[in-house]
Amino acid sequence: MPHFSIDFVAEQSADFRQVLWTGVHAQLVIMTIPPGGEIGAETHEHTDQILTFVSGAGEADVAGETKPVGAGDLVAVAAGALHNVRNTGVNPLVLYTVYAPPQHAEGAVHATKAEADVAEESGQDEPPAR
Repeated sequence: MPHFSIDFVAEQSADFRQVLWTGVHAQLVIMTIPPGGEIGAETHEHTDQILTFVSGAGEADVAGETKPVGAGDLVAVAAGALHNVRNTGVNPLVLYTVYAPPQHAEGAVHATKAEADVAEESGQDEPPAR
């Protein structure tokens, strides 16, 4: 049984993105966005996403609306919605996200956004075929 102390795992991860668990219909991913960094505007046409913020301060843009986010906040992103998350604070913005269905390669770890972008563009970050 996969079991995580999510706050502890999130706070210990310095990687931009780390896939913790991938199931048939959903995926759990930890993200750490450095000060001044962002996820980058993106749309997942067939994937819903729930982002839960563990620490730090930032802004979430979803479908043209912007809200401040911090520890304890949750943002739901419907499939097809243009979205982005920016770190506006002085400390890393740490969050975990659930994708349904999975969005990334099982077990993927990307230390930086640049590394994650290369993996996505090259096709190395494709979710498993189910």
